[in-house]
Amino acid sequence: MSVPSVVVHRDADVLAKAVAARIITRLVDAQSAKGWASIVLTGGTVGIATLAAIAATPARDAVDWPKLDVWWGDERFLPEGDPERNETGARKALLDHVDLDPARVHVMRGPDSGMTAEESADAYTAELRASARPEDHGPAPSFDVMLLGMGPDAHVASLFPGMPALYDTRPVVAVHGSPKPPPTRISLTLPTIQAAREVWVVAAGAEKAGSVRLALSDSGPVQVPAAGARGRGRTLFLLDRAAAAKIPAGLGRIASP
Repeated sequence: MSVPSVVVHRDADVLAKAVAARIITRLVDAQSAKGWASIVLTGGTVGIATLAAIAATPARDAVDWPKLDVWWGDERFLPEGDPERNETGARKALLDHVDLDPARVHVMRGPDSGMTAEESADAYTAELRASARPEDHGPAPSFDVMLLGMGPDAHVASLFPGMPALYDTRPVVAVHGSPKPPPTRISLTLPTIQAAREVWVVAAGAEKAGSVRLALSDSGPVQVPAAGARGRGRTLFLLDRAAAAKIPAGLGRIASP
C-alpha cells in the first residue's frame, strides 16, 4: 500500500472546489490513457459539496461522462429516493446533470428492491466481480479514484471502529448496529478499498483533527478504520486547516495552497 500524502486547504469551501478540480483531472487522465475511468463516491457534507463543485465548473465538460463507471463506497439501507441515501445526494448534486450511461452507475440496492441487506451486499459483490478485469488481479475493479469521507470516530465508508466488518475479507458486507443512524448499511470492505489505484480521504472540521492524526500514525485499522484507507498507487489525505490542526510536524507531506 502507498504512503499517504497530505494536502491542506484553507477551509471546507476551498477544499471541496480543490478536490473537484483534482477529480476532473484524474478522470480525464485515466480516460486519455485507457478510454474509460472509474470513481467511487462518498456522501457527507464535503463529499456532496465536491460533486456540486464539479457540476458548477465548465471544466466538467472535459470528462467523457458516458465512459465513466460510478460506484459507491457505502450506502444507507433505505429506499430509493430517500434523502438520507448517498445516491440521492449525489444525483441531486451532479449525476442528474451530466450525460452518464445508466448501465455504468452502480447503485447499492435498498429494502424497496425486495432484498435483505445481505442480499444487497451480495448483489453488489456480483457487480464488482463482473466489472473486474484480468489486470485487476482480484474480485473488484482497481478503481481510478476512491473518495472516502471520514467521521470524527475515524470511520470510513460504513466501517466503524471495532465492528466485525473490519475483519471481513468479502468485497462488500451488510453492516448492522451502526453507531450512526440508520443502523443498517452496505459497505465496501478494507480489501476492496485497498484495491483502488488511488484512495483520497477528504475531511474538514476541527472535530476530525484527532482522528486525522491517528489515521496518519501507526494506529491499527480495527480501532482507527481510516488508518486502513490506503490505495495501491497513491493515498491522499485532502484536508482543511481545522482537520489538519493536530498532525505532527513531519508526518506526511503537507502542502498549503
